[in-house]
Amino acid sequence: MRKTMTAGLLALGLLAMPAKAAWFEARSDHFIVYAQGGADEARNLAIDLERFDKGMRLLRSMPADPIAKVNPLTIFVVQDLGAVRRLCGQAGRTVASCANVAGFYDGRAAGSIAVTPRVSVGGTYDISPQIVLFHEYSHHMMFRYFAAAYPAWFVEGFAEFNSTAKIEKDGQMGLGSPALHRAYGLMLGTPLPIRKLLTARGPELNPEDREKLYGRGWLLCHYLAFTPERRGQLDKYLNAVATGTPSLKAAEDAFGNLTQLDRALDVYMKSRTWRTLMFSEKETAPDEVKVRQLGEGESAMMPVRIRSQRGVDQRAAQDVVKAARTIAASFPKDPAVQDALAEAEFDAGETAQARAAADRALAADASDRTAMLYEGRSRMAEAIKQKKFDAKTWSDVRSWFVKANRAEPNAAAPLMLFYVSFLAQHVKPTANAVTGLEQAQAIAPEADDLRMLLARQYLLDDRKPEARAILLPLAFNPHADADNPAAKLVATIDAGDDAALKALLTPPPSGDQSAN
Repeated sequence: MRKTMTAGLLALGLLAMPAKAAWFEARSDHFIVYAQGGADEARNLAIDLERFDKGMRLLRSMPADPIAKVNPLTIFVVQDLGAVRRLCGQAGRTVASCANVAGFYDGRAAGSIAVTPRVSVGGTYDISPQIVLFHEYSHHMMFRYFAAAYPAWFVEGFAEFNSTAKIEKDGQMGLGSPALHRAYGLMLGTPLPIRKLLTARGPELNPEDREKLYGRGWLLCHYLAFTPERRGQLDKYLNAVATGTPSLKAAEDAFGNLTQLDRALDVYMKSRTWRTLMFSEKETAPDEVKVRQLGEGESAMMPVRIRSQRGVDQRAAQDVVKAARTIAASFPKDPAVQDALAEAEFDAGETAQARAAADRALAADASDRTAMLYEGRSRMAEAIKQKKFDAKTWSDVRSWFVKANRAEPNAAAPLMLFYVSFLAQHVKPTANAVTGLEQAQAIAPEADDLRMLLARQYLLDDRKPEARAILLPLAFNPHADADNPAAKLVATIDAGDDAALKALLTPPPSGDQSAN
């Protein structure tokens, strides 16, 4: 059994460390960190992240977020860049599109995640794991607290500006250090002309220009933040873009002559010193960080859990569920193991097996919200497959989402799934379900699937201004495909073409595939 288990884990392509290496969980106000290696490694990473979070909040006069304590960002620390890229490529992305990925973030209704490497190649100009993590968390903060229509250069420039934060040994935290890891895009070759920088969309750029967008975006953010005569210009520009002003027009109104701005950036890049903002150890001191070593079963199941939560296609789901079954057979009374098995079974389309795993988890822990969700999700999938649309069947389905909501009222997934159940039954969502969807979107505004569902509901209810506001962050998403459905919807709303808008409102999937 031990040999089989080890082989199954290695087949997942995630464990570069010994298969027996323990996993540790560090919980703080805003984060859950999962890492191998040791308790101190997990704890120190959570502390650094909390200091980073507090520094960003102090800079922007943001209060603490009580909902974040029940909806923390989960960080999975995998061994190296190879593991990051394999995970990146398994959720419908091509291998080529993940070739230069050093970490990634995924906003999800069921809990947002970020994946970062434990080790990197090293060197002065290398993208370190800390830079990756701070970059990805900056995206999370932007999408959760400042969701709006942002041009690509600012989305990435904002994340790059924050990514170089320094946590000193004495606990001080500084923002604004130079982005040495972007030296190639900043100093070699021809920089992106300012007009192209301001209007570029990520999918339209070749890899070289995309690298330049990151570097030049960082430079423009730093310049606008630390140049006294430019104070207030960035806010003016972003506010104009958010209200529909084209990026170039907004830039000219806010920054003045763009040719002169481009030249000023070239001069600024050659600065010998870079200003930073420093926060004291006391200002950024984190609250309690709790660390525990995962049990044997939970540790063994972590590679399965990471792959499942990243998202799997049909082929990957079959590989993952095989490994999950092998591991879970030895831990039938471990609720965390059975939760992970339920997710893997559900992803593989084995709804009866998913229910059985959820039953075992609930038998061990009657308050297990994850198990409640997979009870409901499995029953919903079975009802759809069997074409059972009677009220009694769907009342039973929804009862599990209600139970999960009562177990944790500030979780987005139960509210979203309750709403989706009406679509799956082919009946009009109740007013209560729509209110729940609105609450879910407020809890997890970083989740694209929630935004699309709520925008669609608003359009069906002829609430176009609200739909447009919800769609704008998706329409401007620099990582969206070139054929961006949110951008199409916004353009159609603006054109006032109701017939075309109705044609675009195709029904969502008759299930909850987007609720992972």
